Amino acid sequence: MNNSANKEEEKVPLSYALLHAKCPRCRKGDMFKKSSYFSFKGQVMYENCPYCNLRYEKEPGYWYVAMFVSYALNVGEMLTVSIITYFVTHNLENPWLYLGVIFPTIFIFAPFNYRYSRVALLYWLTPGLKYDERRSSNPHKHS
Repeated sequence: MNNSANKEEEKVPLSYALLHAKCPRCRKGDMFKKSSYFSFKGQVMYENCPYCNLRYEKEPGYWYVAMFVSYALNVGEMLTVSIITYFVTHNLENPWLYLGVIFPTIFIFAPFNYRYSRVALLYWLTPGLKYDERRSSNPHKHS
């Protein structure tokens, strides 16, 4: 194989990198120390990318913005569950039914929202942070 074929094999697709919470710059290093998002204990982030050494927290208080992203995810999940509940029950008169469905949904999706609000913040809401194919193939070479 030639050199360009090897580089093509090393490319990590954006969808894979997002789903597996990989570094937005190299798409190879993990953002979180454990791969499970079903518990808060598995939600410990690396300070820097283990592959390309990108510092994830750009400035003090940077992750506060992720709370707004998490809030938007939460609202979308609550609306979706409420609409599904209405179509299943056709009940608009019992607020306890909706509260009984919404609150467990909030708690079930909390770890997911925590993880992917940070992923979304780094991938889409951080100016100047883009995928760098050179860092993906040569992690420690800073050009």
